[in-house]
Amino acid sequence: MALQLSDVEARVLGALVEKEITTPEYYPLSLNALLNACNQKSNRDPVMTLNEDDVRRALRSLTEQALVRSASSDSRVAKFEHRLNELYNFHRHEIAVLGVLLLRGPQTPGELRTRAERMYSFEDLEAVHSALHHLMRREPPLAKVLPRQPGTKESRYMHLFSGDTLPLGHADSEPATEAAREAGSSPDAQRIAQLESEIVELRRELETLRDQFAAFQKQFQ
Repeated sequence: MALQLSDVEARVLGALVEKEITTPEYYPLSLNALLNACNQKSNRDPVMTLNEDDVRRALRSLTEQALVRSASSDSRVAKFEHRLNELYNFHRHEIAVLGVLLLRGPQTPGELRTRAERMYSFEDLEAVHSALHHLMRREPPLAKVLPRQPGTKESRYMHLFSGDTLPLGHADSEPATEAAREAGSSPDAQRIAQLESEIVELRRELETLRDQFAAFQKQFQ
């Protein structure tokens, strides 16, 4: 089944995956709980400001694609759950990685290991690579590796639920214009491009360190 989820649909699906694992006592989610999960300021990239209509439309589309359904409940409030495990029979490490990719876009294995901690505890980076390779070997593939950017140490991986085009707003997602390509041939422009790539990588590493520190703090709370 070829999928082409919108950014909002991917966010809704990722939020359902995350909350099923991290807060099972509140899952399935009501519309209001799902809206709050989608609009979280933490563990989201980019941060979104959705309204109820945005989430309703996404739920309707995801339901039509058999990825989400309304859950039976004693409550009069409608609740929703994803169907990924029924469709793909995921292992726990696979769906944890997929959930983080849906919520935060392309990431390195090191970032995925840290950010998936609340959903699955990976022993090492090799275990993360194993989960990614499982997703990549599925038919059709559900993840792919991106070309390594200049000045970076690790390749990033992205999910393929929204097609294989890198989402806008992420580094190297927008094609260069003809003028930019011509300017890029000069030594100064190349040095600037290299510095910009290094800044992106440093920011990514800083965010990873922040996540690791936050996880460390939780051990003493």
